[in-house]
Amino acid sequence: MPTLQEVLGDKIIKYREDVRETVKKYGDKVISQVTVAQAYGGMRGVKGMICDTSVVEPDTGLIVRGHPLLEIKHLWPEEVFFLLLTGEMPDEEAKGALQREFDRHSQVPTYVWNLLGAMPKDTHPMCMLDTAILVMERESIFRNWYDRGMAREDYWRATLGDALNILAKLPVIAAGIYRMRYEKGSVMSWTHGLDYGANYANMLGIADPLGTFAKLMRLYLNLHADHEGGNVSANTCHTVGSALSDAYYSVSAGLNGLAGPLHGLANQECLRWILEMIDKFGGVPSEEQLREVAFDTLRSGRVIPGYGHAVLRVTDPRYAGFHEFGQAHFTADPVFQTVDRVFQVVPKVLKEYSEERVKAGKNPIANCWPNVDAISGSLLYHFGLTEFPYYTVLFSVSRTMGMLAQLILNRALGTAITRPKSVSTEWIKANAK
Repeated sequence: MPTLQEVLGDKIIKYREDVRETVKKYGDKVISQVTVAQAYGGMRGVKGMICDTSVVEPDTGLIVRGHPLLEIKHLWPEEVFFLLLTGEMPDEEAKGALQREFDRHSQVPTYVWNLLGAMPKDTHPMCMLDTAILVMERESIFRNWYDRGMAREDYWRATLGDALNILAKLPVIAAGIYRMRYEKGSVMSWTHGLDYGANYANMLGIADPLGTFAKLMRLYLNLHADHEGGNVSANTCHTVGSALSDAYYSVSAGLNGLAGPLHGLANQECLRWILEMIDKFGGVPSEEQLREVAFDTLRSGRVIPGYGHAVLRVTDPRYAGFHEFGQAHFTADPVFQTVDRVFQVVPKVLKEYSEERVKAGKNPIANCWPNVDAISGSLLYHFGLTEFPYYTVLFSVSRTMGMLAQLILNRALGTAITRPKSVSTEWIKANAK
């Protein structure tokens, strides 16, 4: 099978023609309307951008290039990146070629380590990661080619070059940040010939005699890689990239969004809630104890961490994938047992509470099912990775694959600069009568 570059080059010719035909045929069709509440509410549900790498269907969850997520959970990260870009699964030859690309680009410049070492000791790991990516902007192939004069048709090639460079170095930098920030010892190097997920697991330095942590990292990087185009990190990366800012600027910006408490930090809050319950009850809570805590939480005006989603109306398939992994590898872990028991109790409580709300003339709860944040932190915690502020860095290593895949494809298709029209509150009052 040809390399990623060759497959993608052929695909882009078809992608461009498909977009031209679609715009020509359907260009005057209306696909969305916007209410005043949506304009004030973060544009929730407004259809206004294109993302072909994945979609999130409310009743099924994440679909990656036409494949339901749980049907491809066995793929390694390098295979996921290939699939996101081309819509095809790589064969062993193509996967090996991509792994060798990562081997070739994995060396992190010394100035990056010098910079990270000079940052204050209490710097947040996400700030360290974003800064490391941004300082490497001097390596950008896209900026170099653009400054010398580059045809629009080649924008994607230069962006792909930047993407491979960032992705190869990202696990090395992320693992190095973990070891530096939490005093785990010297920074470890990328091992040539080892796959992407196993390399990241190895460089973190977590004891893994049976290779189970490496399996978790492959799964973790797969499940978090892409979640259509409207989430904060992907949308921010897209917006910055639409100005032809190179991949380093764009990815750093996207990860700054991921660092927010309402996006990438959510799994920390979920795990903290689980640990507080274990501490409160002196072990794994009973179903009745969980039921009481859940009702108390809801009736006090708070939400149950990890339950509900902006789009999904079913159990998040990412949750299901992690839950299956936990059941296969550590059912005796009290943290996982608590997460599992919450799953047995909380959806029923949410449905009962939703009925209470309806009887009281209030809106029902839209989604009573868990999202990925309800479980992902507990799996990391099992392996001794207990430094909560670092969890979003793991998410970032994965999500960067999706952001870069979308960026490359948008460069290939010549997507216009993002510039929605804004109106004032006074305009709303005058015109929305």
